[in-house]
Amino acid sequence: MQESKMGMILSIETATSVCSVAIHDSGRLISLCETNEQSAHAEQLMLLVEESLKKAGIELGQLDAIAVSEGPGSYTGLRIGVSTAKGLAFGLDKPLISINTLQSLASAISVKKGELIIPVLDARRMEIYREVFDWKLNSVSKLAAEILGDGVFENFLENRRVHFLGDAVQKVKSVVSSENATFNSEIVFSASHMGNLALEKFRKSEFVDLAYFVPNYLKEFKALHSKKNPLLSL
Repeated sequence: MQESKMGMILSIETATSVCSVAIHDSGRLISLCETNEQSAHAEQLMLLVEESLKKAGIELGQLDAIAVSEGPGSYTGLRIGVSTAKGLAFGLDKPLISINTLQSLASAISVKKGELIIPVLDARRMEIYREVFDWKLNSVSKLAAEILGDGVFENFLENRRVHFLGDAVQKVKSVVSSENATFNSEIVFSASHMGNLALEKFRKSEFVDLAYFVPNYLKEFKALHSKKNPLLSL
């Protein structure tokens, strides 16, 4: 059996206000460039890609794959990120890997056996996107939009520690008072978290089809196609 191939992977995270590009060498972070200005995603993303390559001391051709955060998240941010990732993968003839945005965030912390991780993404007002993962990052409750209110997450908090993290942590904290809940607002969405998940998919050859892959917006959005830039019409 052929030994698993090591991977030099460039990852793109644009699902939230953070515009982030990272390069991992076999899962080890070697370069990270990011900004927190969502309105600048379209203008800054390729500049961050170039800067990341420069910091890592490598050329585009040395990459083995491109990884992109697939959502949920900002409609505009996701389509810009996925369009850019597709363009890079196509131009370089490299495989494209999609990474669950919430699983990527969940991978940023380590928890004890039996505990749960619930990354939460702000979806305006009192609605959030959430998914529930166990200590091994297996999904135990599928990705969904959740309206925050009395009793929310009660079934998960009943007899185990639950770790909430993400940009909607403060919203969750306002309605969850269980002693089993911990809240971490310091860990933010970033391409730096995507390395190991992307490497695992790379070694298993779990790639997406460039022609058919679209972001996981989770909700239906009514948006006009861009006439100036057809790559943004996903």
